[in-house]
This record gives sequence, C-alpha cells and structure tokens, in this order.
Amino acid sequence: MSLVGRFAPTPSGRMHLGNVFAALISWASVRSRGGEWVLRMEDLDTQRTSAAYAQTLREDLQWLGLDWDRETPAQSTRSAVYQRYFHRLEALGLLYPCYCTRSQLHSVNAPHLSDGTYIYPGTCRDLSPEQRAAQTRPPAWRIRTPDQTISLEDLAQGQFQENLLRQCGDFVVRRADGVYVYQLAVTVDDGESGVTEVVRGVDLLSSAPRQMYLQTLLGFPHPAYGHIPLLVAPDGRRLSKRDADLDLGALRQRVSSEEVIGVLAAAAGLIPKYTPLSAQELASQFAWGRIHGCQLPITELQRLL
Repeated sequence: MSLVGRFAPTPSGRMHLGNVFAALISWASVRSRGGEWVLRMEDLDTQRTSAAYAQTLREDLQWLGLDWDRETPAQSTRSAVYQRYFHRLEALGLLYPCYCTRSQLHSVNAPHLSDGTYIYPGTCRDLSPEQRAAQTRPPAWRIRTPDQTISLEDLAQGQFQENLLRQCGDFVVRRADGVYVYQLAVTVDDGESGVTEVVRGVDLLSSAPRQMYLQTLLGFPHPAYGHIPLLVAPDGRRLSKRDADLDLGALRQRVSSEEVIGVLAAAAGLIPKYTPLSAQELASQFAWGRIHGCQLPITELQRLL
C-alpha cells in the first residue's frame, strides 16, 4: 500500500505556529518515505471559514516549501456524500435521534471523565416511538457505541486505548441543524481519499478510536496515527489563531521560512540544536522516534523568532 498523508486545516484565519508544526511533521513524514501528501479544507463551519482564508493558507504552505500532490474537495461541498454514509449507518440500526439540550449534556449530574469531558449517558438511546413523537425540538443524531476497547499504537504517543461506551458514550454524527460533524466527515474524507497516515495535535488523540469504529462500520482501512505535541504559551495555554504575533502573517514580515522550520524542528527534537533549514532538508533526516514531549512551550520559539 502506498503512503498517503494529509493536512486538513480549517480556513478560519491565518495559520499559527501550531498549525505550521502539524503541517510540517505530516509533510516531512510523508516526503521522507516518498509518499503522497494531500491537502483538504475542513470548512464544515461555513460561518467562520472563507475561500479567502483558504487561498492564503495555500500561499503560506508554498512559502514554507510544503507542496501537495492533490487537493481534495472541501468539506462544505460534500454534504451529499456524508448523507450517503449516514444512511448506511442508519441501515445498520446504529443511529438514533437525541433531543438533549446543551445544558443537559453538561450538567453536573452527567457523567464526566477526570479531565471534565462529559460522557453521554444514553438519555435518548431507548426512547419509545411515542416519546420521540412528543419531542418539539429538532434532534441531533447519535451512533450507538459498543462496550468495546479500541487500541492503537500512536506514532508519537505510543500505546493508547479507549472504551467507547464507558469513556465516550454514543457520539453525535449529525447536528440538529443538519450539519454532519467532524467525526463522520473526517472518517469519510480520509477513507475516500486513501489516506494511510493521519498527523494532528495530541488534543485529538481521543478522536482516533471513534474514527476507527466508524472506519470498521463503513469498510475503510485504519490509517496510522501520529498525534504530535501541542505548542503552548508560557502560561500553559495552547496556541490559537488569536495569537496573531505568532501567525504567518506576522512572521513572514520578519523571518525566513527556514528560520521557522528550524525553530520548530529543534523544539520537537528532530534536530539537535536550532539551525535554519528548508522543509526538504528536514524531510531528509526525519524520524518519528526523535519527536518528544506532550507540550512544547513557545518561550524559546518567541525568543528566536
């Protein structure tokens, strides 16, 4: 099987260093082994995303030297595709409508994991036809999860496992407004475009077992996963597009692409000490075993940049 990686950003603003880090690691991993790199715009939230941001993102990738072999259709154009897979899950008898409000889901009485993440308690799982008919608000749609532990060997984080029923619960695949959610959309997109390696932030690690569950149901193979460290501010806050001083719009005014890549490569442990280098130079010496840490503070990055 040929290696296919992908970068799937949300075009809702300028890329910050955390986005660049994910793109760089994904690209270098694929190019180091002669694979194909795919670009996809994850613009399900059409209120926050735009074609202008998507074009700027492409230009920033080109400035960094991160070329792609093909770009797959943006998620905002694929609702009919997601609907077909939604109906396949429905035909398996695995979907049901959920009428819970946001306040009910996040109630202090609802089950939560130690990190505060709520676990859906199955409130609407077994409603009778009469109970469903009595509801007045449009439902979201959830998929039934089994009492099954799904394990993976992550390229960056090592062994990870999650019991779908007890650590996640039945999760949403379509919102009440009819929009298909991330878990289903990304599973379908990766599966249809032949992606064999998914690189993204460690904050999405718990999504992998859910997507593997959907992959099995929909007949897609499991890709390899690499959930890389997050870049965080000195106070521990993860970077976001609000950190405008560390987005490419600001950085391109004062540093070269080689300096950006060198800083990120050194921070991740891919090179022994900071030195400017091109994306191609990084790919020639890339190794997953060198990536370290769960979080990378940006204090040193800010000093250098």
